[in-house]
Amino acid sequence: MSRILRASAIMAAGTMVSRVTGFVRTMVLAYAVGTAAMGDAYNAAYAIPYSILDLLLLGVLSSVVVPMIVRAQQQDPDGGRAYEQRLMTLVTIALIVVAALSVWAAPLLIDLYTTNWAPDSAKFEVAVLLARFILPQLAFFGIGAVAGAILNTRDRFAAPMWAPVVNNLVVIATMFAFATIAGPDGSEVDKVTDGQLALLGLGTTAGIVAQAIVLIISLKRIGFSFKPRFDLRNARLGEMARMGVWTIGYVVITQLGFLVTTNLATSAGDEVPNHGFTPYTFAFQLFQLPYGVIGVSVITAMLPRMSRAYGEGRLDDVRGEFQSAVRLISSVMVPVSLLLMVLGPAITVPIYAHGNTTVPDAVYIGNVLQVYGLALMPFAIFQLLLRVFYSFGDTRTPVYVGAGVTAVNAALMVILYFTLPAAYVVMGLAFAYAVAYALGAVLAWNLAARRIRGLGGWSIGSGLTRMYLAALPTAALALASVWLVQEIFGRPGFLNSLITLAVGGGLGMLLYLGVAHKMRIPEVNSIVGMVAGRVGR
Repeated sequence: MSRILRASAIMAAGTMVSRVTGFVRTMVLAYAVGTAAMGDAYNAAYAIPYSILDLLLLGVLSSVVVPMIVRAQQQDPDGGRAYEQRLMTLVTIALIVVAALSVWAAPLLIDLYTTNWAPDSAKFEVAVLLARFILPQLAFFGIGAVAGAILNTRDRFAAPMWAPVVNNLVVIATMFAFATIAGPDGSEVDKVTDGQLALLGLGTTAGIVAQAIVLIISLKRIGFSFKPRFDLRNARLGEMARMGVWTIGYVVITQLGFLVTTNLATSAGDEVPNHGFTPYTFAFQLFQLPYGVIGVSVITAMLPRMSRAYGEGRLDDVRGEFQSAVRLISSVMVPVSLLLMVLGPAITVPIYAHGNTTVPDAVYIGNVLQVYGLALMPFAIFQLLLRVFYSFGDTRTPVYVGAGVTAVNAALMVILYFTLPAAYVVMGLAFAYAVAYALGAVLAWNLAARRIRGLGGWSIGSGLTRMYLAALPTAALALASVWLVQEIFGRPGFLNSLITLAVGGGLGMLLYLGVAHKMRIPEVNSIVGMVAGRVGR
């Protein structure tokens, strides 16, 4: 576990800074465009390139590309260097073509991801124009993703985790410039100008360009020199296709679920302004923060090791890596999930309640975040379980599991959309997400345990139980702080939210660390010891 902890700590530090700057980025976005029509238009346009990348690359990257690069490094006489160059060439050409086609098809894509947006409406036209400025980032994002995968297989984790900081800084500067130039009109789709939209869209793309440049420079520093290679017959495309077809199937299924989500959320936002896709997006970004800082870092360090262990027939090491990863992630996410459920509005009001986003708008984002707190642990464990299958080249099983999760999620979302008042629809979408991933985690666990003859469920379950017991005083303190501050100050506001967050969140986490230390939970003690050691230096 110490190796995972060290590698994860390096990545978590970069990811933490990335997420903090991401917080600032989202705060400035909320300040500049608000949570109504303009916010929905921007977020719809911004979501499309990430959906396309999921379909074409990012899902395949973790499940297929990383194991194949590791295999090429182990088996090829040149240590996989030529294979990596062929892969980079292929991705660059493919994504340039995809980016060009996507810009041309922007109106069709916006229509696909939204509901009840008339083609002649100002909201639709603004979303299309923003999409045309944002979609070119597809090519640069894909190049950066492959560069990051190559760095990870060489155990160079810092640059892929720190490069998004540069992206965020560029976009923060863009948002500030847009907010300064547009002012209050920046939240009105019928008042914002084409020039202002160009600044907003091209600035968003410039952030991804800067991120890709950082990763390419990092590759150069480890001796990787990119040389275009067009001998793609040696790129193992057949093997990649056989492995990747199932992963692409999984991504297609999850993106169909995302289509349902965006359409239902945008429809709810049309009925009740400020209760649509933008609150959903902002709450989801905060929900992803703990997983992004801890979960992604641990998974990135774990997957190459699990792939090597399986390739060498060391199933005990595969199980050991998985158990260590689950316990390490859970030691942080268990208390955080409880705090999200209690402190949602206290978190979102200080972040979002500025400029064109009001306090009630920010409180609603916090209510959605509270529901998402239910999903944090099931989602994290589900993602870890998928990597167990990916580590030994099984990309088929995750498709079946993902299909089940998406089907349950979509069915629940539709049911809740038609049964809940429009003002509560987005909260219902978050609840459906939590239920679907909880059921998916149970199914994936059972299937993975059969494949590698057990995952150490009793050991993991015992550890999780102790972590929840250690976190209960934290949840109680957070609840008490919410009640007390409301009794003193009344309705939520910036100052009382900060007090609630400081007492319930800050002191609450310190209380958890103290209780967990007394209970001798090893993962918490390891984290505390590592931090104390570095501070002591």
